[in-house]
Amino acid sequence: MFAFYAFVASSQGVTLTLRLLVVPPEAILFLRCADVFCCNSQQTLLGSSEHSTKAGQDYGNREALDIHTQTSMTTKAMATSALHASLQPSQVDCYCRVDTLTVVGARRFVPSTKHCIHPDIKPSIKPKKSRASKGDKDKLPPDLIPGLPNDIAVACLARIPRLYHRKLRIVCRKWYRLLTSNYFFTRRLQLGTAEEWIYVIKRDRDGRVSWHTYDPKHLLWQPLPPMPVDYVEAMGFGCAVLNGYLLFLFGGKDRLKGSMKKVVYYNPRTNRWHHAPDMLRRRHFFGCCVINNYLYVAGGECEGIPRSLRTAEMFDPNKNKWSFISDMSTAMVPFIGVVYEGRWFLKGLGVHRQVMSEVYEPELDSWSPILDGMVEGWRNPCVSFKGHLYGLDCADGCKLRVYDQATDSWKRFLDSKFHLGNSQALEAAALLPVGDKLCVVRNNMSIVLVDIANHDNRGYLWETIAGKGHFKNVVSTLWANLAGRSRYKSHILHCQVLLA
Repeated sequence: MFAFYAFVASSQGVTLTLRLLVVPPEAILFLRCADVFCCNSQQTLLGSSEHSTKAGQDYGNREALDIHTQTSMTTKAMATSALHASLQPSQVDCYCRVDTLTVVGARRFVPSTKHCIHPDIKPSIKPKKSRASKGDKDKLPPDLIPGLPNDIAVACLARIPRLYHRKLRIVCRKWYRLLTSNYFFTRRLQLGTAEEWIYVIKRDRDGRVSWHTYDPKHLLWQPLPPMPVDYVEAMGFGCAVLNGYLLFLFGGKDRLKGSMKKVVYYNPRTNRWHHAPDMLRRRHFFGCCVINNYLYVAGGECEGIPRSLRTAEMFDPNKNKWSFISDMSTAMVPFIGVVYEGRWFLKGLGVHRQVMSEVYEPELDSWSPILDGMVEGWRNPCVSFKGHLYGLDCADGCKLRVYDQATDSWKRFLDSKFHLGNSQALEAAALLPVGDKLCVVRNNMSIVLVDIANHDNRGYLWETIAGKGHFKNVVSTLWANLAGRSRYKSHILHCQVLLA
């Protein structure tokens, strides 16, 4: 092994720094051929002045060569004295920088070396850090909840009330993808934690359409995104629910565009509106229903056509496509309808404004007139629930009746203790099932639950879960009638229940 001392000389003044280099004999030949290293304004001198002079001639600087020669002779003497002073190599890394070619060449003879680097310059042989791609930046931790397996984490999140899902979706992207997935809500159904919310679409006094949702479990109204622009002032549009949680709005009449065939739907899992394929025919004030998760539309009117429509169509959510079905027997503008025992019953006004009724059977794809006792005197909202057909027997929704197939007639079922009168503000606008109970929604946004399963215990049958209360409504209605201000402030257009 051979020991060499390297000195650094600055071009502005002679500054000597002593460093010990220990190299094997095989590297001597290489060092004699390339014993001069230059970096920026510094020069590292190894060996005799003869090799330094050769390096100065390579750079073409004669004056620097003279200074270089004198400096190397001085440093050679100092190297001799320093060699006797210390035979141990320095434990401090060398901070002089050499060029890449020299370092790579020296590695052939020195199998194990420490690279000399400048403190403020990165070495060229150091591998560069790869810049993270866009996909890597979006990559999320593998665990939904750190320290828990994903199946347990999903089970925990699925038990959180729906009231807090809107906040959970903004925690991180992985939670957002989970809470908006079908798997998450299927898990909630399996655990029995899925909740039903009541969605109310109403027309305000200024003629604009707004919508609201009510949580019957926590008795709270919840915020919703704005209505689609095309339906803010629309009239006569349809509303239905597919898959148990997708709220569809379709058709209607716009003041500027006229009759529409536009279709949009709201997904409570993502809390957003989406577009769907348009209907095949423009129409408004038509009838609609859902049978076996197929959306049916029939009758109505179309601007520019003097007569009512007979056409009907069906939407298949699996194919995401509309198709025509058999036409109705007569043209009709339906004002009420219900699905009972797999058939669609419609009642409305014919071409000459006479009251007509028809029934549609999906299995046969056929329409037929109906004049039995079920449709006789049928004007208030009704709903099919657990194999029975229930309807409201008064305008304020304080009486319930049930249809008896054996006698083909309606029978009295339940009465409330309080009757609210015939004011339009207290008129029952919808009757729909919520859980094991029936829900009555009035134009003043009051909501009443009727426990029909426990009809023997009359003290707990009718429960007001939203509104100002029965007595205050009666008093306010009386004063409004006396003052001549009985005009209602809002009118409910549609009510639906979404499960999520």
